[in-house]
Amino acid sequence: MSKPIVALMYDFDKTLALSDMQSFDFIPNLGLTAEEFWNKTTEFCEKYDTDRVLGYLYTMILIAKEKGIKITKEYLRSCGKNIKFFEGVTTWFQRINEYAESKGLQVEHYLITSGNKEIVEGNPIFNEFKQVFGCEYVYDKNGEACWPKSIINYTLKTQYIFRISKGAIYNNDDTKVNEKTLQRRIKYQNMIYFGDGMTDVPCMILVKENGGTSIAVHPKGGFEKVANLYEGNRVNFIAKADYKNGSELDRIVKLIIDGIAIKEALEIKQEKIEKKL
Repeated sequence: MSKPIVALMYDFDKTLALSDMQSFDFIPNLGLTAEEFWNKTTEFCEKYDTDRVLGYLYTMILIAKEKGIKITKEYLRSCGKNIKFFEGVTTWFQRINEYAESKGLQVEHYLITSGNKEIVEGNPIFNEFKQVFGCEYVYDKNGEACWPKSIINYTLKTQYIFRISKGAIYNNDDTKVNEKTLQRRIKYQNMIYFGDGMTDVPCMILVKENGGTSIAVHPKGGFEKVANLYEGNRVNFIAKADYKNGSELDRIVKLIIDGIAIKEALEIKQEKIEKKL
């Protein structure tokens, strides 16, 4: 008998990583501060009334060309190697996997980010995820980024929760994700979403209202930045972005896993009773 699956789904920037993923190498390599880069993105978006995610993807290409930097897939991956994470992140995944295993459950980790998937591919936690959903480029015959292959803005993020629930986690699963299914691969009640702010609200609400758990994380001293999410009934919990063993966040997630294990055990008992009737 296969073990029930628990899906842990994460935003990346300021949820797992200390800042925006472009801020560690990509933007400094342009000779800009993060503020200068995002201001240029804002100017472009306001001028052309375009989506902010499309705007930053274009701005990356535009400024890189001005600076004589070729945006290849390999270059973007190299910009992910120096990303700094909150304490405990690099050991978090294995520890949570082992804890869930001890409770008779299987954990799968998913990343849903509006950042560059190619940058994520270059950082040390990439292989911890069953699937990474992020923005990607199309590359021309010279291997340089020329067009967005896929974008994930703040509302488009929600489609990946449906995909994860149904097991339709690859691009060729587009038909599968819209099919009516009697049984989900992963129940919504077995989902936990981690985010850090307003851009995560659509996912937080979707997971919470369907019986899963949403957690807003914050840096040290940043409680007030996410307090409104709890007060607005958009998340179940707030915790410091401290992923170390024994931290408040660690304890909350383990208690949620305990609860899922109990619910799964009770459902099995109910099924046995119903078969006898």
